[in-house]
Amino acid sequence: MKLIISKSDLLKGVQIVSKAVSSKTTMSILECILIDASKGNIRLVANDMELGIETIVEGQIIEKGMVALPCKIFSDIVRSFSDGDITIETEDNYNTFLTCEKSKFNIIGRNPDEFSDIPQVDRQEGIILSQFTLKEIIRQTIFSISDNDTNKAMGGELFDINGDCFKVVSLDGHRISIRKVFLKNSYEPNKVIVPGKTLNELMKILSGETDKDLTLYFTDKHIVFEFDETVMVSRIIEGEYFKIDQMLSTDYETKLKVNRKVFLDCINRATLLVKEGDKKPVIITINDEAMELKINSVVGSMKEEIIITKEGKDLMIGFNPKFLIDALRVIDDEEVTLYLVNPKAPCFIRDEEQNYVYLILPVNFTTVN
Repeated sequence: MKLIISKSDLLKGVQIVSKAVSSKTTMSILECILIDASKGNIRLVANDMELGIETIVEGQIIEKGMVALPCKIFSDIVRSFSDGDITIETEDNYNTFLTCEKSKFNIIGRNPDEFSDIPQVDRQEGIILSQFTLKEIIRQTIFSISDNDTNKAMGGELFDINGDCFKVVSLDGHRISIRKVFLKNSYEPNKVIVPGKTLNELMKILSGETDKDLTLYFTDKHIVFEFDETVMVSRIIEGEYFKIDQMLSTDYETKLKVNRKVFLDCINRATLLVKEGDKKPVIITINDEAMELKINSVVGSMKEEIIITKEGKDLMIGFNPKFLIDALRVIDDEEVTLYLVNPKAPCFIRDEEQNYVYLILPVNFTTVN
């Protein structure tokens, strides 16, 4: 095999597929990137058996062939080269030479037959949406997935397609995040649970441009993301997701509207007094025209008042400040609306159309003047 590829194109391709290279494995072949130039284009592939990514890179094929190269050393070498064309040349024993200008490396490649290519998934009736839209709704929900392995469903997000409505849900036992968007076309109902790892890696690759589309395909065991010159295939989390509708309520005793940025900045200031790992709640006292935020810690205390618009009863309630921060920083609206019942019941932050809903459970606290 002999290929000539510009450094910028090769590095971009390597960075994309390296997201699916296994970092903890006893199978050394899973630490490799497959270079496949056997069929008229140059395809880079990585696969950790849960997530597989392939991308096409522009380049010149002088001699067709395939080789698997260790990802870390390969990517480090490509990154170290000066800008220009890189020549990749393999011998019969998969000994591989990487050359750029006067620099020449020789690394030991692997037999491509040992490499497990990404699953060939039947791609029919794809769901089309913009890369920007998908990247945004993942960003606005991904923080609520759980890193606890005891419940696999909590380690992923529910993708729920119903007609032209696409809903994404995540939860971790203390909060729920929901984002809803409407698609240009209508599709058959479908639900899958997508691993959080897959979505985190996807966000790093997506361009996020509004004029670039992405197509989703679902099967019983996989989800496929196809965009630009890249295909990402991930196993889904099997099983039923939680019955979210039973956890949501439109009842409230107190409704308040507050400037999102003012509220967020105030909570951020309050957390300056909290050491990492400490579970100090922010205590919110809601009165007719103002909301007082208070926090006490071993370092000191802080108190601040924010102007609000309120309907309903006065209330005192405590929250994990991180959960409020996570929700408020991904909402784009200038003003947010909070719906509350009592100090023991969940708080809902949602817009009128419920295009976003954030449920946050309160925490117990002791009042200190």
